[in-house]
Formats: sequence, structure tokens, C-alpha cells
Amino acid sequence: MTQDMTTGNPLSVIVRFTLPVFIGCLFQQFYSMADTIIVGRTVSVQALAAVGVTGGVSFLVLGFFFGLTGGFAVVTGQCFGAKNYDDVRRSVAVSTVLCIAISILVTGICVLTAHPLFVAMNTPADIFDDTLTYMLIIYYGIWASVFYNMISSIIRALGDSVTPLIFLVVASILNIGLDFLFILNFGMGVGGAAWATVLSQAISGFLCLWYVARRFPILKMKRSDWKWDTAFAWEHLRVGLPMAFQFSITAIGCIILQAVLNLFGSTVVAGFTAGAKIDAVAVQAIAAIGMTMATFAAQNYGAGRIGRIRTGVKKSILLCVVFSALACVFVILLGRPMTALFVGAGEKDVIDASQTFLVLNGAFYLILGLLFIFRNTLQGMGFAFIPLMGGVSELLLRVVAAFVFARYFGYPGVCLASPTAWIGATAILIVTYVIVMKRYARLQFRHSSDGHPAFACLGR
Repeated sequence: MTQDMTTGNPLSVIVRFTLPVFIGCLFQQFYSMADTIIVGRTVSVQALAAVGVTGGVSFLVLGFFFGLTGGFAVVTGQCFGAKNYDDVRRSVAVSTVLCIAISILVTGICVLTAHPLFVAMNTPADIFDDTLTYMLIIYYGIWASVFYNMISSIIRALGDSVTPLIFLVVASILNIGLDFLFILNFGMGVGGAAWATVLSQAISGFLCLWYVARRFPILKMKRSDWKWDTAFAWEHLRVGLPMAFQFSITAIGCIILQAVLNLFGSTVVAGFTAGAKIDAVAVQAIAAIGMTMATFAAQNYGAGRIGRIRTGVKKSILLCVVFSALACVFVILLGRPMTALFVGAGEKDVIDASQTFLVLNGAFYLILGLLFIFRNTLQGMGFAFIPLMGGVSELLLRVVAAFVFARYFGYPGVCLASPTAWIGATAILIVTYVIVMKRYARLQFRHSSDGHPAFACLGR
């Protein structure tokens, strides 16, 4: 059930791995869209806006854990690429312990700060209660998201992108079914949508764990694998925490952007929310290419095949050019009818706000694709600090652009804040990647006793 990405034609390997990741990402976005469509059409436009307000906050917390589990899996992937299967199991064990401890801590902090945070975000009074209800349920369900994402990240690190897809499809179907049950049958409103999301992730996570135990002999744990090793745990945190904070820093920018957006009223917030959901579907192909490059780079770095990483980056850029163009055409042509799915064709102001967002963001999808590729490649190689700094630049640019552009251009200016952030972060990552690769080109390999190449320290 594993795939060695250190051999074979790089383009073929990347495409085969990316396709299931892409399909899985689409399903993930579809069940996220299901929440908002069902809420928007069966409850109210205000309820749709309430769910939308939570987007940045959800990304802040869940994105933190997505980055954390992805960072831990980088170490797992490097061990797998080096054919060190004992360390693969030890990596899984230490990742599990760290995820449990950190998720408990973060859940407590989030629940205590939820109310004052939404007050500070200028959340409109007519949607405040629904916003808080939705977010608190998501907070209490953090463990389910961490559980599923940790297992999925580990499996992808071993080169298997199909198994996470299967159980993501299961989660998607469960989520939609539970949405209808909780919202339509039980009348639970936005709270029902939140419970549907949490329960679907939890069930999918347990099913995925059961399947892994049966079909992945490489992950059959031994008692010795659970022996605590502080240095090994720190290696995971050294990679995982910067990746986690990189997501959270980006999310902070989104929260501030949401606070600016909230000043335009719940109708514009609803349009932005619908547009953001459609945008999330449109960019999944380029996001999947980036996720593939994290695993590709991690395995080949562990195997000492730096030239192969360089080739993989070139091939992934070609794929990105094609899919970013298709995504742009998709949002321009289908943005309006898709927004109508959320609120009905009669909500013209909401549809106009959504289309403005989609057109202005779609024009910069290629930049976003390059951001995904170079960030994930550097992270897969274990260079977590520079992508973190790229996240800091995203935060600063998004915040400045949101306030400045909103003042001079109104709502379209708010929509341009994210593309501005993408441009700045991508420039930093490309320069860093070029420098790293040039340094590796000058490095002489030194060989360990078992014949595997090792690199001299680059001072990461």
C-alpha cells in the first residue's frame, strides 16, 4: 500500500499521486460547500453569513493542526525515503503523542477565547449568536480533525494517496447526510451543520485507522516504538511547528480581512462566503500538486536525490500553468450560477459580491499555484523556517492591503488583499528555493557506512 517516489518518471509519479489527492480535496470542499448551501437555502442568508464569519477562525485553528500533522509526516516521509522502517514507526508513535497533547491544550484555549474574538472581529449583531454556536462546536471537535488529518498525512508520506481519498469520500457522504438530518429533520440550524462536520470526520478517522491496521504492515507498532525520545520528538516539532504557525499566521491575516469585510454588512459577507467556497473548489487541482510535492520532496530528500526534486518542481510548474488557467475560466464562467445554489437566483447583491471576489482572485491563480509548489517543496525537504517567514509576509501584506485597498476601492479592494499577499510570499519562496538548490549543487556527498548519501549541515 506504499509508493516509493524516489524512482520512475517524475512527471508520471507526480500525476499518479496527485490525482487521488485532487479528488479527495474536491470531496472535502464539496462537503464544506454542502454545509453552506444547505444552511443558506434552508435556514437564511444571515445563517450563511454566520458560517462564513467562522472561516478565518476555523482556518486559524484547524490549519494549525493541518500544518502540524503535515510537518510530522515530513519526518515520516524522510525516514521512509531512507528505507529506515523502524524510524517510520517511531515517527508515527511520537506524532500521536504530540498531537494528543497539543490538541487538548489548544481546545481549552480556543473555547475560552471564542466570545471575545468574535466581538473583536466586528461580527454583525444579527449573526453573532449563530457564529458563536457554530464555532464552539467545531472547537470541541478539534480532536476529530486532528485524528483524521494525522492518519491521512502519515499514509500520504508513505506514498499512498488513494486510501485517504477513500475515507474522505466516506466523510463527504456522511457529512451531507448528517447535514440534512440535523438541519432539516431536527431543526438544529447552523449547529447541526457543525455537528455534521465533526461527526463525519470522527467516523472517517476511525474507519481509516481500522483499515491501516489491516493493510499497512509497515505501520504495525511495537512496544519499543512508543519509547519516548526527546531528541526525535524535537525533530518533529522543529519541522511541524513552523508549518503549523505558517498556516495560522496566514489565517490571522484572513481573520483581520474578515473583520474589515464585516463592516460592509451581512449581505456582502454572504456573497464573499459563497465566492470563497467556489474559489476553494477551483484551486484544488493546484493545491493537490503542492501537497504532492511535499511528499515527493520528503522521500527524495531522505534518499539524497536532490536533482530529482529539481526535476519534479519543473514538471509540477507545467501542470500548475494548465490547471490554474482552467480554474480561472471556471470561476469566471460559472461563478454566478454556482453562487445562486447557495442563496437562490433572486439574491442579486449577494451574487454580484461573490462574482467580484471570484474574478479578482481567479486572475492570480497561477501565482497561488507557484506558492503551493515552492512552499511544499521546501517544507518536504525540512526547511520549515523560510515558509514560515513567507507566511509572515502574507499576513503583513494581506492586512495592509485590506485596510488600504478597502479605503480607496471599497469591497473590490478587500478582494485584492489575498492576491497581494500571494505575490509577496511567492517571491520570497522562489528566491529561497533557488538559493537552496544552488547550495546543494555545490555540496559534496559524504556516504554513511550503509551506502546511503547524507548531506552536510546547511544550517537550517
